[in-house]
Amino acid sequence: MLNAALVGALGAIWFFVMYKVYGGFLDKKIIEPNDDHPTPAHSLRDDVDFVPSQPAILFGHHFSSIAGAGPIVGPILAYSLFGWLPALIWIVLGSVLIGAVHDYTSLMTSVRSGGVSVADLSQRHVSNLARWIFSVFLWLALVLVIAVFAVLTAQTLSEKPEIVIPTVGLIILATLFGFLVYRKGMNIWLGTLVALIVIFVLILLGDSYPIQASYDFWLLAALCYSLVAASAPVWVLLQPRDYLSMYILIIGLFLSFVSLMIMRPEINGPAYLGLVSSQGPIWPILFITVACGAVSGFHSVVSSGTTAKQLRVESDGRKVAFGGMLTEGALAMIVILLMSSVLFWNEAPSKDLGRFVFQTLLAEKGANITFGTAMGRVMESIGVPLAYGIAFGILMLNSFILTTLDTCARLTRYIVTETVGRKVPLLRNIYVATSIALVAAYLLTLGNNWRVLWPAFGAANQLIAALSLMVVSAYLFGYKKPTLYTLIPGIFMLVTTEGALLYQLAWLYLPAGNYVLSGIAAALIVLGLVVAVEVYRRLKRPAQLLSVVDGSVGHGT
Repeated sequence: MLNAALVGALGAIWFFVMYKVYGGFLDKKIIEPNDDHPTPAHSLRDDVDFVPSQPAILFGHHFSSIAGAGPIVGPILAYSLFGWLPALIWIVLGSVLIGAVHDYTSLMTSVRSGGVSVADLSQRHVSNLARWIFSVFLWLALVLVIAVFAVLTAQTLSEKPEIVIPTVGLIILATLFGFLVYRKGMNIWLGTLVALIVIFVLILLGDSYPIQASYDFWLLAALCYSLVAASAPVWVLLQPRDYLSMYILIIGLFLSFVSLMIMRPEINGPAYLGLVSSQGPIWPILFITVACGAVSGFHSVVSSGTTAKQLRVESDGRKVAFGGMLTEGALAMIVILLMSSVLFWNEAPSKDLGRFVFQTLLAEKGANITFGTAMGRVMESIGVPLAYGIAFGILMLNSFILTTLDTCARLTRYIVTETVGRKVPLLRNIYVATSIALVAAYLLTLGNNWRVLWPAFGAANQLIAALSLMVVSAYLFGYKKPTLYTLIPGIFMLVTTEGALLYQLAWLYLPAGNYVLSGIAAALIVLGLVVAVEVYRRLKRPAQLLSVVDGSVGHGT
C-alpha cells in the first residue's frame, strides 16, 4: 500500500518547485513585474478600498478570501465519487497550470487597469455586452455564495456553541490588531505572536463557556456583520481578520502535515472508482466537483476586486496570487490524503475504529464534520486529544467561511457601483449597494431555496474561471504578449464547464422535472458561449487597435 506521508512530501516539493519554476517563467514571459510603476493602491489611495499593504497581510487577506470551504468540501466529494487518484492528479496539475495562472494573471491585469473588477475588465478588453453579462452573472453567483455561507455560519454557531467565543473574539481581536499595526506602528510580527496566543486562549474559553443561540439569530447576525465588514475601510477589519485567520489554516496545514509524517498511515481508500459516478462521467464532473482545489472563478473576482486594490508593488503579485493558489492546492492535497488514509472507506477493522468510516461520516454528518474527524484522528499522533482536534478542524473551516462571506458582500458592492451606480447616484452609496445583495441573499435562505440553486453553482464558478482567462487573453493580445498560457486553459475550462452544464441539463435536471435548475443551466450555457464569441471577435481585431481603444497602460504587460 502507498504511504500518505510519502505522497504528501512529494506533493509539497512539487508545489514549491512549480512556484519557483513556472511562476518565474510567467514573470519573465508575460508579467514582467516592475516596481517602479505605481500600483492602484498608491495612485488611487483612499484608505478605504485602495490601501498599500505589506505582502504578509495581503497574502493573509487573499488566501483567507479564496480558501473558504471549497478546497476542503470539493476534494472530499470528488474522492467519494471517483477515488483519490483522479482527484489528486487534477489537484496537483490543475492548481499549477490553470488555477495559479488564472489567479495571478487576473490580479496583474486588474492592477494594470486601475484595480477594476474582472467584469469591468471584460468591457475594456472585450466588449460592453461582455461586461454586462459578466456583471449580472458575477453578482448572482456572489449572492448565492453569501446565502450559502451565511447559512453554514448560522448552522455551525448554533450547533457548535463552543466556537462562538473564538469566532466573535477573532473579529474584535482583528480590529484591535489593525488599529495597533496601521495607526500605532506596532511591529507586525510581535502583534501576530500576541494575537495567536489570544486566539488559543479564546479557543479554551469557548470550550469552557459555550454560548447558545438560535439558528435564526446567527443568520441575521452573520448578514449584519457582513454589511459592517464590507463597508468599513479594509485596514479596520478585512485585512487584519483575514491575516489572522490565515494563521489558523496555516497552523492546521502544518499540524496535518507533521501528523501525517509521524503517523505515516497507509492509503486504504480506493484509488479509482470508474469512469462514471452517480453524478456523471469523470469528465467533466470531476473537474467541477474539485472546484477551488484546482481552479476557481471566484478567485479572479477576489484578485481583481479587493487584492488588486491593496497590492503594494508589482513584485508582490506572484507571492500573493500564484503562491496563494498553490497553498490552496496543497490544502486540497492534504484533504485527499486524510480522507483516504486516516479514515476507512466503508468498514473499520475493529469496533473501536467504527467512528472513523468515511462513507458513514459523509452520509450522516456531512463534509465539514468528516474533515474535522479526520483532523482529530491524525492529530492524536502528536498528542492532541481527539475532541480538541475535531473542534480545531471545524473551527479552521468555519473561520474561512466567515472571511469569504464578507469578502463576497464587498465584491457585490463593487459590481453595483461600477455598473448601474454610474448612472444611479443612490447605488453609489456603499451601504445601499451592499444591502441589496444581502437582502437578496437572505431571501434565498428562506425555505431552503439556496439548496435548490446550489448544484448549479459549481459549474457557474468554473465558467467564471474560463471567461476570466479569456478576458485576460484578450488583454495580453492587445499588448502583443503570448496568450497561449491563458487561452488554452481558458478554452479547456470553457469546454469542460459547458459539457458539465449540458450533462446536468440533459441527464439530471430535465429527467427529474427540476425546471428551475434546468433554466439556470440553459442560461449559463448561453451566457458562456456569448462571452466566448465576444472574446473571439476581439481577438480577430488587430492588436495595435486594441491598445489604442483600451486607453490603459500596459506597464510591461
